Amino acid sequence: MMVRTESELASMRKAGRVTAEMLAACRSAVRPGVTTADLDRAARDVLTKRNARSNFLGYHGFPAVICTSRNNVIVHGIPSDEEVLREGDIISIDAGAIVEGYHGDAAITVAVGMVPVRVERLIEVTEASLRAGIAMMVAGNHLHDIGRAVEEVALSAHLGVIRDYVGHGIGTQMHEPPNVPNYWPGRPGPKLRVNEVYAVEPMLTLGGEDTVVLPDGWGVVTADGTWAAHFEHTIAITENGPEVFTVLDDTP
Repeated sequence: MMVRTESELASMRKAGRVTAEMLAACRSAVRPGVTTADLDRAARDVLTKRNARSNFLGYHGFPAVICTSRNNVIVHGIPSDEEVLREGDIISIDAGAIVEGYHGDAAITVAVGMVPVRVERLIEVTEASLRAGIAMMVAGNHLHDIGRAVEEVALSAHLGVIRDYVGHGIGTQMHEPPNVPNYWPGRPGPKLRVNEVYAVEPMLTLGGEDTVVLPDGWGVVTADGTWAAHFEHTIAITENGPEVFTVLDDTP
């Protein structure tokens, strides 16, 4: 994993803020009757306004600037004018931006209107597991302390932890080594160093961990049909602890 310079970190902060603005615009647009393509257009407007580039559009042929993953879709759902959000749905939105050659990457899960308590809890626990992982991002800790913290929160709430898709390093590419699992893989991994940057992204389910890729080659659903939530931030390890880049203020 590369140690970034202060100049690189400054560019990544800009990319992170644009990414956060994309997600904020999408969150504001979520309501019954909106299509997932409408959300993509809201995110595109932010990229245009900020003169930033999408790191999703064209990535291995991906056709949009965000991923929209509804209900039992875990990640990588393709926005569509035919996919209409309905009361009681949940929608995971994954966004990214490139500024000055550096990447930001983040995700949120949003309820569409009122959802059952267990689904609301799924969203809350998934976000809490991300916070727990971020808290471990201190120089001298080990890479897999992050996943162990995520997994502990998930299992304590009796939720499934997706293992097939993980977090990653990030910088001049959206996906850089090493992988950042959302579980304890049985070894501590390398020590974390100041000015390393990672994208941490827990994906939790109301059921099991097995996944199936949809026929479009992108969307990933739970094998058992249960619903999933996804949260992600881009975070730097600093001398003063973790710094989250993909926020609009100082609150992770």
